[in-house]
Amino acid sequence: MGRLDDKVALVTGAARGTGAETARLMVAEGARVMIGDVLEDEGRATAQELGDAAAFVRLDVTDEGSWANAVETTAAAYASPTILVNNAGIIRIKAIEETTAADAELVWRVNQLGPFLGIKAVTDGMREAGGGSIVNVSSVDGLSAKNGLSAYAPSKWGLRGLTRVAALELGKHGIRVNAVCPEAGGPGMRAEFMPEGIDAMTTLAFTHDVIPYNRERPGIEIVRDIARMVLFLASDDSLSCTGADYPVDAGWTAGRRIKFQPGY
Repeated sequence: MGRLDDKVALVTGAARGTGAETARLMVAEGARVMIGDVLEDEGRATAQELGDAAAFVRLDVTDEGSWANAVETTAAAYASPTILVNNAGIIRIKAIEETTAADAELVWRVNQLGPFLGIKAVTDGMREAGGGSIVNVSSVDGLSAKNGLSAYAPSKWGLRGLTRVAALELGKHGIRVNAVCPEAGGPGMRAEFMPEGIDAMTTLAFTHDVIPYNRERPGIEIVRDIARMVLFLASDDSLSCTGADYPVDAGWTAGRRIKFQPGY
């Protein structure tokens, strides 16, 4: 028995990174998974790796028609999705004065408009099925902030607000909506902004000094920690969980450890 037996999931941004690890874990737990992404070659390769329990659909999360096609394709292949993971995201790392309106709009369209359209697209099917689970992948930068993220951080704060509104409105249909807030996820998303010669995967544990053993773990295991939290929220293990944030950040947002203070 798997934790997601007989469930159908649509996972966005699942061609690689956190989304791909989420899809792998869900298939291992008995789900049938539709991988939605604009990265067609990588998305098809991931689906092929996972066998008959996974398929790929090209999904531009900023386009309402693309969402309708993805939901219809999922229903035709398996059944209407009762799990939606809004994982697709992009980042722009620039100072405010260097961030253009086009930068900010693009980040908003993918990171905030995309999940909004996705929630709308799956609601009817989930209501007819008697319920479901929507997991929005926000960020610790939606709980706090860092310099250089004037486009990204607001989009992730906004996604947390959308999560709460959706949880309040859709709960009466048995639909739960939660947000996962990882630190250092999505190495592929950050790769173009890394200094030359630095592999984004090797930096995943950089902020994890509250739990020293995390610095020794392979970066892919930290990505899988995020996927494990998504799995928990997608499964019936979390039936009392809705409208909440779940950091996966090894203590990053807990506060600051101060040298020379007791307990450091």
